[in-house]
Amino acid sequence: MLENMLLKLNKSKFRSSFKLKDKEKLYIKEKGLEKIKEHAYDFINQRLTPYPTLNDGKQTPMRGHPVFIAEHATATCCRKCLYKWHKIHPNRNLTKEEVDYIVDLIMLWINKNM
Repeated sequence: MLENMLLKLNKSKFRSSFKLKDKEKLYIKEKGLEKIKEHAYDFINQRLTPYPTLNDGKQTPMRGHPVFIAEHATATCCRKCLYKWHKIHPNRNLTKEEVDYIVDLIMLWINKNM
């Protein structure tokens, strides 16, 4: 399911334009994938899980952390994208299963782009 979603996202010119730069790859290597996964959970739980979401559509920076880049690449950056691409309804808190799905997708993208 996650692999199929990445294939679908890669067909989007915008989504496929996101790449990890050497700086982000080095950061991942220094911190380790488990720490990056912790960061992903923290960012998703702080910025996307609660409803209403503050500054929806503007809460995820375009740079500064590998997870931010992965969020844009995987369309998990805001509630509008979550609904459009993943059919996760925007007008409620995210469930634990949805958060796990989002983080798993982000981590799969990061692993594939290392």
